[in-house]
Amino acid sequence: MTGPASRGGDATIRVVLADDQAAVRAGLGLILAAAADIEVVGEAGDGDEAVRLCRSLRPDVAVLDVRMPRRDGVAATREIVADRLADVLVLTTFDLDEYVFGALRAGAAGFLLKDTDAAGLLAAVRTVARGEGFIAPAVTRRLIRAFAATAPPAGDAPAAAVDALTRRERDVLACLGLGLSNQQIADHLAMAESTTKTHVSRILAKLELRSRVQAAILAQELGLPAPPPA
Repeated sequence: MTGPASRGGDATIRVVLADDQAAVRAGLGLILAAAADIEVVGEAGDGDEAVRLCRSLRPDVAVLDVRMPRRDGVAATREIVADRLADVLVLTTFDLDEYVFGALRAGAAGFLLKDTDAAGLLAAVRTVARGEGFIAPAVTRRLIRAFAATAPPAGDAPAAAVDALTRRERDVLACLGLGLSNQQIADHLAMAESTTKTHVSRILAKLELRSRVQAAILAQELGLPAPPPA
């Protein structure tokens, strides 16, 4: 999934920020607002307000805490993604938290621990705004493996859908299962990054998935072997 609006390479990234702790929200807002290419267009203290702001403002990225009152980040993510209001980057203080699994199932494009430094937060927002999934590097493969282990088996239908992919698309899907970025996939398979993006978009459409993270989890569930470097 990509954000609701087409963005040029130099366009400002519009962000809605939601966290029920005012001090945390203020700190995150200061970090984001200090970046020349990022604008915080709205702030919310709960999931209901986050959804309302995303619906009215149509930001590029919604940065959501997973634990919020009235409507938690999982439910908020589900509605924001289903209605294509924004790409969602979820924040949590808990590593491999069940709420995070719920947010990823709901189609979140990224996952970040709250103790990430300013540079890490900015990099995550920029990556998600480019239409790429982002999981904190320290937990990428472990998170995908843990999610795959706790999720129901993929079953025959997803496997049959994967069989309908081209050989190149299956290679890209396997690379997603390794937690690789578009550029890393492009380097591994000796293709242009723009070509990788096209393959990822086609994979998501063919498999009826909401995010590349879900594609990565499916690749793990199916045990797709890593393709050899080109």
